[in-house]
Amino acid sequence: MALSLLTRLAAAAAALTVLLGVVLLVTQAEGQDMFPAVKDGDLLIAYRLQRRWAQDDLVLYRQEGVLRLGRVAAVGGDVVMLEEDGTLRVNGTLHAGEVLYPTYPAGGVTYPYTVPEGCLFILNDYRTHGRDSRHFGAVPQQDAAGKVITLLRRRGL
Repeated sequence: MALSLLTRLAAAAAALTVLLGVVLLVTQAEGQDMFPAVKDGDLLIAYRLQRRWAQDDLVLYRQEGVLRLGRVAAVGGDVVMLEEDGTLRVNGTLHAGEVLYPTYPAGGVTYPYTVPEGCLFILNDYRTHGRDSRHFGAVPQQDAAGKVITLLRRRGL
């Protein structure tokens, strides 16, 4: 009986280790780069095995040695254009996502910009704050740590 319980506990611990170490990434949002959708202190759960990305996916990625959070604006082969009035166009089409802040060029990329295959063009929701693909260019997909699948508000707990 005791051996059976130990076996079950060991199996549960192994499954949890695989789930949290290989399949899911749990982290806390830091800063206001994704305000208002994600706020400082929110708990993020991301799916690490994501291989196909689409416009508007929330993505955790590594850039400049830091785990960052952003929103996919364009994928490999897409052409990104930032207009002088702060308008974002992808493949000539006005970006339809909910954007509260204008999207001005930041000096790291020239436009129109064609996203290299196997890369993502990632922007912050709070476009006037933080660093994103406007500063350092497209992010290789292998630097994407996972797609955010759940967000838990943690403020006030």
